[in-house]
Amino acid sequence: MTALATRTIPAPALWLGLGGLLPFFGLSAGLWVVTGPMALGLCTALVAYGAVILSFMGGVHWGAAMQGPGAPSWGRLVASVLPALVAWPTVLMPVPGLGVLMAGFFGLLLYDLTLVKRGQLVSWYSHLRLVLTAGVELSLALAIAALVA
Repeated sequence: MTALATRTIPAPALWLGLGGLLPFFGLSAGLWVVTGPMALGLCTALVAYGAVILSFMGGVHWGAAMQGPGAPSWGRLVASVLPALVAWPTVLMPVPGLGVLMAGFFGLLLYDLTLVKRGQLVSWYSHLRLVLTAGVELSLALAIAALVA
């Protein structure tokens, strides 16, 4: 297998991942249009969606930890539940939760890139995560900008 082939993101993963960005951008765009209670509702929906996705991303690591021989390590399993523990309180504080989610997605990206470099995750995953995390970070930054504008 060539290096390019191992770095090519499988089409289903790419398209489903890109589709997952639609609510991020749609809700962020909505914050530029509405104000008042409707804006708070959109922000709450955006944070709730972000919390679900960040938690899902942690689940990827739970599954990956179970793929190796023997019992999964405490470290990998703890790392797999941290995204959910970071994400959950954000739904209780929607506006500041946007920044917390940005930090959570960025921190998880750094962890993912480390595991890909160590060969513990498939090489194409780093490329997928870079693209999707850039989209998530941009949409959350746009939401914050809309709220402070």
